[in-house]
Amino acid sequence: MRFLKRDHFVGVLVASVLGISVAAAAENAFTLTIKDHRFEPAELRVPANQPATLTVKNLDATPEEFESKSLRIEKVIPGNSEATFTLRPLKSGRYKFVGEFHEDAAKGEVIAE
Repeated sequence: MRFLKRDHFVGVLVASVLGISVAAAAENAFTLTIKDHRFEPAELRVPANQPATLTVKNLDATPEEFESKSLRIEKVIPGNSEATFTLRPLKSGRYKFVGEFHEDAAKGEVIAE
């Protein structure tokens, strides 16, 4: 009986930790949109040293390639669709990104702080 109580306690503890992790991930969810070959927002602020989720929504009818060498992401996003990426914990700083098909207009940066 004593082990049963201990196992129950461990299960509750694990569930609590997982619940906190899920909540933290939900808080660190960010969205960029591409419209008229421009990113909105052009500067996206995220917390430093924490993982985050980034969704890029392409609202244009044409595809765009989201590329960031510093974030280690390169992905073509078809028109009127989206892609979601997991960002590793980033050190404080600026991480540039571009829409490679329209680099002159589609550019911005993630700012980890």
